Amino acid sequence: MDSTQSQDAAHVQARVAAYSSDDATRRAAWLAAEIRRHNRLYHEQNAPEIDDRAYDLLFLELTLLEERFSALATADSPTRRVGGAPVSELRPFRHEIPMLSLANAFSEQDLRDFEEKRDDRGVLRGGLRYVLERAGFDWTTLAPLAYVVEPKLDGLAVELIYEHGRLVGAGTRGDGEWGEEVTHTLRTVGNLPLVLGGVPPTRLCVRGEVLFHLDGFLAMNKEREVRGEKPFENPRNAAAGAVRQLDPRVSAGRPLRFYAHSFGSIEGQAPPATETEVLTRFRTWGLPVTGLERRVEGIDQVIAVIATLGRERDGLSFEIDGAVVKVDVIALQRTSDATAHHPRWALAYKYPAPRVRTVLADVEFSVGRTGVITPVACLAPVKVGGVTVTRATLHNASFVEDLGLRLGCTVEVYRAGEVIPKVERVVPAAAPALLPPIAFPGACPVCGSPVRWEESVDSEGHLVRVQFCPDSLGCPAQLKRALEHFASREAMDIEGLGEKLVGQLVDQRLVRRLSDLFRLDRAVLAGLERMGEKSATNLLAAIERSKDRPLARALFALGIPQVGEATARDLVAHFHTLDALAGAPVEALQGVDGVGPRVADSIAAAFADPRFREELALLREAGVRFPDEAGGTEGGGPLAGLTFVLTGTLPNLGRAEAEARIRAAGGKAAGSVSAKTSYVVAGESAGSKLDKARKLGVPVLDEAALLALLAGGGRP
Repeated sequence: MDSTQSQDAAHVQARVAAYSSDDATRRAAWLAAEIRRHNRLYHEQNAPEIDDRAYDLLFLELTLLEERFSALATADSPTRRVGGAPVSELRPFRHEIPMLSLANAFSEQDLRDFEEKRDDRGVLRGGLRYVLERAGFDWTTLAPLAYVVEPKLDGLAVELIYEHGRLVGAGTRGDGEWGEEVTHTLRTVGNLPLVLGGVPPTRLCVRGEVLFHLDGFLAMNKEREVRGEKPFENPRNAAAGAVRQLDPRVSAGRPLRFYAHSFGSIEGQAPPATETEVLTRFRTWGLPVTGLERRVEGIDQVIAVIATLGRERDGLSFEIDGAVVKVDVIALQRTSDATAHHPRWALAYKYPAPRVRTVLADVEFSVGRTGVITPVACLAPVKVGGVTVTRATLHNASFVEDLGLRLGCTVEVYRAGEVIPKVERVVPAAAPALLPPIAFPGACPVCGSPVRWEESVDSEGHLVRVQFCPDSLGCPAQLKRALEHFASREAMDIEGLGEKLVGQLVDQRLVRRLSDLFRLDRAVLAGLERMGEKSATNLLAAIERSKDRPLARALFALGIPQVGEATARDLVAHFHTLDALAGAPVEALQGVDGVGPRVADSIAAAFADPRFREELALLREAGVRFPDEAGGTEGGGPLAGLTFVLTGTLPNLGRAEAEARIRAAGGKAAGSVSAKTSYVVAGESAGSKLDKARKLGVPVLDEAALLALLAGGGRP
């Protein structure tokens, strides 16, 4: 803080010390209202009236007043956005009115069928007209029907509860009936009002989405990379993770935004008559809306607005994955009713993943934790879905060969919810043979070891050719990735050991193998870039705590190829001890459910490698326990005896949480689909596991069906 700032802060402190109780009460009320007003100007209108220093002094004065006069520290004070205490767990949140999903539309015909669906003979068999005419309405007096079209925000769906204008509760959508209580983190969202303006109702349930603006998301990822932390893959999942934190200080450090789109219930005021009026009231109360909502008449105008919004999509400050169409008149909504899954008066049109063209300027090769050498496309900068990208994975040699990629060719890339795009195809050129082919390395690009080629056949019968660096213990690139994996939350959970620090440890040859982590010197650590005595002490404490991780997590941390979290748990449930697993023949390994010949061979090869056995001995010598375990967690519960495989991205549950809830309910979460699989739970962008489930006739569930099973609602 410079001298001017110090003087300003001293003046504020002196002023607060001189306030009487009555003066403090009046001043605190003014400060709270003024800070809220400046928050709205900054976050919602992008029109700040004061600079950051002036705002900080207002905030400081209110903070000091609340410290001196504790009765002034109300739950809805602006100072409480970042000062709430962590919660021990997320409690259930009951939606008084279910938050239903929306039926999807993917074409213009789907939109027309939403209003009027006819059979092959032209007879009206469905759609809004069919429903309303059966309810006694005269369509000729209704048409053209009024709709509201709004962007389908790609965030986390939440519900807010306001009583007498003050935020008193918030919950995630969950399964539509039950979500999770997240009031403590929603209070930290910068543009979400803790107190409504105007004349709010006595009680209001507001529904909307929490998301990141793209510039804020990218800036946050850059900060994470500087700190040596892994960047988040996509804005939606990052928003969901931030909202569902136990400690609100974590979510407060992430630039989340909220946009309201509908209400669940309203008390103390006449309910709005139309969706248009809902949006007007939201603005009056200070609830943020996107401003992209449009009232139109007739399905032709709906189609036109959806097309316009789709063209504008890449220029928006946040991600959308479609458009929502709602009947404007709420009385007609109630007449239209709903199915158990979705209302008949609303529809979600899903846009295809945005595709753009750019030039493949170069190809680099990265070395992963298991030695796989992956070609990475270096692209001429191009904006895809609102994000400028310059790199994309090319997977393996077969992918490159199948697409016919050459340096300098024009490619079409797309994003399907990820920051890193995918190359879909090569745009035909006049003379592609004149472009230079992509040359795969003959040696590891990091350590120089001769590469090894391996071939396999994927689930669809396609040949896959992959390059490997065979020096699993001597290659610095593999060691860096192995250390990052070893320290990850799902493995040994060594807080503070991020990518940047791992890079320093390996590059300066302070760590040459996993076991070296447990022999690091505090003074040497403190001398590293962006470290210091306190950081070094905290890191060594985290490393010490990691010595007692459960056996399944420690086994996963070792990074044996083909052994993921689920397989590690299955192996521990079967063998109980690391020594028993190490001595198991291939035939015994294949006796573990979900362990096929390839996985069994990989496990056996790892324990047969003298260098791997030496590393285990060194880890034990350093104090890593590898504790014996009695077995798996499956047992009684609604999912007892059932095996689940998850694929794709679920709407609300993260993969780790879903698998944990399955195991807690007595079920088993496996990593691969087989004839023994009970159910496959499929989300968005489900891959080959879903295809295999269909071939084997394994039942497929969505998230809602899984949640019903977890709740003991019976098997589908």
